[in-house]
This record gives sequence, structure tokens and C-alpha cells, in this order.
Amino acid sequence: MVALSINGHTTEAPFGASLFDCAEGIGVRVPTSCLKNGKCKECVVEVAEGMECLSLPTPCENHLAGNFRLACQAAISASEGHLRCHTMRRGHMRIERHALGLPSSGRPMELDSAVTRDGDRILVDGVEVDYSTGPIYGIAMDLGTTTVVLRLLDLETGEMVADASFENPQRFGGSDIMARIQYDTLHPGKLLRRTLAGYLSHAIEELPVDPKSIYEMVVVGNSTMRDLFFRQSVYSIGQSPYRSITELDMAAGKSTSTSLVETGRRCLLPIHPKARVYGAPIISGHVGADAAACMLAADVANEDRVVAIMDIGTNTELIVGNRDRILAASCPAGPAFEGGAIACGMPALDGAIEDVRIGGDGSFHLQTVGDAVPQGICGSGLVALMSELLRTGRMNERGRFEEDGDRITLDADNAIYFLESDVNELAQAKGANVAGLQVVFNQFGIDFDQVGLFYLAGGFGRHMNIDAATRIGLIPAIPPDRMVQIGNAAIEGATIALLSRGKRAELERLVLRVEHCRLETHPQFFDFFVDGCQFRPIEASLRVAG
Repeated sequence: MVALSINGHTTEAPFGASLFDCAEGIGVRVPTSCLKNGKCKECVVEVAEGMECLSLPTPCENHLAGNFRLACQAAISASEGHLRCHTMRRGHMRIERHALGLPSSGRPMELDSAVTRDGDRILVDGVEVDYSTGPIYGIAMDLGTTTVVLRLLDLETGEMVADASFENPQRFGGSDIMARIQYDTLHPGKLLRRTLAGYLSHAIEELPVDPKSIYEMVVVGNSTMRDLFFRQSVYSIGQSPYRSITELDMAAGKSTSTSLVETGRRCLLPIHPKARVYGAPIISGHVGADAAACMLAADVANEDRVVAIMDIGTNTELIVGNRDRILAASCPAGPAFEGGAIACGMPALDGAIEDVRIGGDGSFHLQTVGDAVPQGICGSGLVALMSELLRTGRMNERGRFEEDGDRITLDADNAIYFLESDVNELAQAKGANVAGLQVVFNQFGIDFDQVGLFYLAGGFGRHMNIDAATRIGLIPAIPPDRMVQIGNAAIEGATIALLSRGKRAELERLVLRVEHCRLETHPQFFDFFVDGCQFRPIEASLRVAG
């Protein structure tokens, strides 16, 4: 029989058995809404090893390419061999329940929910949607290219009732934004959106409340992720000048905002069918609603100091400004710092290496998320690893290994290694981020060390080692007391917009004030990018070129 490993669980898989049945037999849940007949497209698995042990793809799998299969369609077709795969929902992501170090942290917010009660009538902005005497709930969602985070809130008390997170299952359409745009353009049927809706439905149904008592949902995400969720064409976001269809409509006078509104029913979700689903406004181009939510959470509109916000990810967002002026840019960094395109890379799931130290004898000391057996390396672990390789002289500033060939083994027992080609992927991602920093600060007209506060947002920014990130030149070398790791500011901003109509209106006004920096049009962008690919500190007090 074939030795099968799925989501880290192992079993012997008999000839003819489907991956779905094998997974069920060892207690691994595979998402499905169609009783294993290939229609819902939710049971996607990524095959890391042993594709030759599986039957040929069926017509139900025509939308998949590469190492992706549907678990209900892929059957064991070999009598022996090794097969390793995982579902698009491998486990609970490490998420930040709160944003830390923000101006509003710990400060009570006046509740002003759009969902209200009048006796047994439930109203959304004064329009009756239901009769109920039960609780009133809402969901804030941060829809990322790699991960999805949900917060369930009591709209009458403002308290968080529960949260949930999972990997974005749309990865079968590509690991970055441009790949998703191309996939959605070439494949009819809104398959990316349907798959995500299925996963979201399962996550909502697992929350400890009746889904029909959820009457509003606020969605933030980059422009592509948000528009895909709301069934908008994303073709224009992938073509110069890279604008959402909502921007084009606003420019043509067809609308007054880039925000989007739908009902729970039309979003294919199990919440109340008349619930309002609000897609927060984007800023411009690839600078999306998640960046706007970060601005709201950091209260940039009311800041006297110049503050910077950097949310490093597949699509890194940069914001610099205060109450007088705000600049923003999007850096197409790719998935490397979220574990994508790296040989042993993975998201911040249990077992992901998140910190690395190299001892005096050259041995590796690894710390994993959840203190579990190492399964791969997540973004914070990659930053720590490269910093240690630089510190010990095993890697030079150009990202070349000095004495280890093209592979460094971190954990032989668990087959975890780091390739020189991985460094190339990370160098290009870092180069894009550094170029974005240089362009935005250059156009704002300040040095890096003149910023009052530098917020590092997102789960990666929260857990990244600041000294390590500074050593490899991922962030500027500014005083530590001005560097604040705030966690998931996007979900915090979505929460604020869910609980306060006043703040939501402020967000709508705020995005109209932001100056969008198109990095590719800056005359020195390529020079900044090439320099940023080097692994050396970014000087903080040196005036950026321009």
C-alpha cells in the first residue's frame, strides 16, 4: 500500500481509495459542501510528494493545475510509494486577537452600530430586516491573499465573542495577486470566490452563535481580494494603471465611493440573508481596504506626528503621514515572506519555525509555533535565519552561501533545509519593500529617522525579530522606542468600522485624502530595488536619494 501523509497525519492508503476517504479515516477534516461529487470545488489538496501515486485528473478538476487536486476525485492508483499532501486548511493560524500599541489601545470606543433593536424588530440603518429578541452579532473580516481572519462581535456590547482564522483556499489560483487576477480572468464560474465562500461558511457555522443572528459584516482586504469576494471583475486591477472597477466607476461619476455593499444571501454565506456585507473603501490601485483599515486603527487622520505603517506580506502596504498629508503605496513583494515560493516555507501554523539561533559550534537552535515538531519555516523564522547566517559569516551581503554549497540543512530528521534559491526569492521580496520605503519617504520629503512612530502591522510584523530585520535591511535602522509592533491593525480597523458608524464615515472621507504613490513611475525605483536586494542595514539618518 501507499504510505500517505496528509496534514502531518499518516496512514496506509489502499489501491483505489480516494484521498478524501483516506483523510476521513484518520480524522483529517476535508472541507466539502457537495458530498464528495466534485461540484463544490472545496476539497482542494496540495500534493507535495508522490503525485505519480494518484489517478489522472477528472473533468471536475479541469480548473486545477500544478500540484493541486480535489480530494474526492484523486484516488490511489499505485500499489506502493510515498504520498504527502495537505488540505487548504491545515490548522488554526496564529493570529493577533488585538492590535497593540495603537493610540486607541485600551481606550473605550463609543458604540454606534448600524444594527439596532426596536422592541423585537432588528434594523440595519433603520431598515427592518428581522424580528428577534435574541442577541445581535456582527463579523469583522480581514481577507488576505494568504490568510483570512474573522472576529465575531456582540453589536450591543462591543465585546469580541470569538475569532477564527484559516489559510486562504484560493491558493490553487496562484500565490500572489497577479496570478489570482489571471486565474479569475481565464476561468469562468467565479471559482475562486465560490471556494472561499465555502470555507467561510464552514468557519461561520463553527462560531458559537446562530449564524442567522449575524446581521452585518465588514470586509477589508487588498483591492483584488476584496473585489473577488464581491464578484467584481478584477481584470482592470491587473492592467496599467492598475485600478479597481470601483475606482473607474467613481472616476466616471457612477458612484461616490469605492466601498461595496451586498447581502448575506448574495455573498453565499450562512449569516442572516438580509444582513449587510460592507466592503470597506480602497485607497487606490493595489492599496486596498486593508491599508485603509490600518489608517483608521492607527488614527492617522488625527496625528500631529508623522507616522509610518508597514504591513509586510504578499502585497505590502506602506503609509506615511499625519493629519495634514498622507501618502500610501503598495509593494508587489510576492509570497516569500509568508512562506510561499520557499522550498520549506509555510504559514505560521503549529510546527512552523519562527526563530533561529546558530550556536558557537554551528548548530541550529529552532523555535516553532506551538512548540510542535518542525514542519517548515514561516516568515519570522526566515528573517531570523538570514540574520544569523549573516552574523556568523555563512552568508554574504549578496545572499550567497560562503561554504555550504547551495543548501543549508536546519533539521535533518524532519528534512527541513534552506536553499540559496530561497534567498533569491526573499531578496527580490525585500528589494520591493525597501524600494517602496525609499520612494514614499522620498516623496514625503523626510529621512527615515524623522518619523515619529514606525508601526509594523500584521502577524508577520508582530512576531518578526526587530534586530534581525534591521540587520538584513528589511526595515530602517531607527531608534527602537519609535518602532511599534502593533499586530493585526487591519482587523482592528474593520472592527472599529463595524462598531461605529461615525468611524466608518471617517474612513470614507479619509481614503479620499490619500496621495497614492505609484512606485514604478518613480525614476529611481529600479535603483532602489537593486540596492534593496542586498542584505545590509538601511541607514536611518541618511537622506534618501532624490
